[in-house]
Amino acid sequence: MNRIKAISVAQNVERVQERMLAAQRRAGRTDEVTLVAIGKLIVPERIAEAYAAGVRHLGENRVQECEGKRRSLDLPAASWHMVGHLQSNKAGRAVELFERIDSVDSTRLAGKLAGAAEKLGRQLPVLVQVHLGDEPSKHGVRPAELPAFVEQVAQLNALAVKGLMAIPPYLDSPELVRPFFRRLRQLAGEIARQRIPGVEMKVLSMGMSQDFEVAIEEGATEVRLGTALFGARTAR
Repeated sequence: MNRIKAISVAQNVERVQERMLAAQRRAGRTDEVTLVAIGKLIVPERIAEAYAAGVRHLGENRVQECEGKRRSLDLPAASWHMVGHLQSNKAGRAVELFERIDSVDSTRLAGKLAGAAEKLGRQLPVLVQVHLGDEPSKHGVRPAELPAFVEQVAQLNALAVKGLMAIPPYLDSPELVRPFFRRLRQLAGEIARQRIPGVEMKVLSMGMSQDFEVAIEEGATEVRLGTALFGARTAR
């Protein structure tokens, strides 16, 4: 039997939600933290199981993979998030497929998204991806460039900046990642104090399966979980 198939998604959703609530209690938080299920390399049937267990926010890393899943799944209340690096030449299709783009990392991409959103007559919610580490393989806006970047994106009327997203370095202990989460929260506070018209800093998307509890303790409003819900991925 396929190892992933043997895992109960519903049970994992319940366990994760319990851990999320415990982390909120430790931090003295009573606000809501959103669970985004990351479906990279996960078959549609497993995504449907998460939806049936109450998960309404679904994240995908690739436009083509999301397109296939949306064709095969009937999930009317789902909100789909683009969480992976998005090439500007796929911006138009992404605007059609996703309710929110969580990985805006260049003015070129922002411009393409805005143009596509205008054609569809919609205002597209977005998150700005911040590069917090020194990893060449990671994408995102450097902290020193963030204020000017957010101001530029805010000038695109078809985009609505809702907050920040980050993928910190993968480290052995979640405690070692804590400073990165804290830094993202601080950056969001700095942007919020600038009161840039059209910009909100209500969303902090940070924390994945290995460190989401620490992220919540440091202020995450959304956590992006794949392995904790679906088990280890296998390449297709």
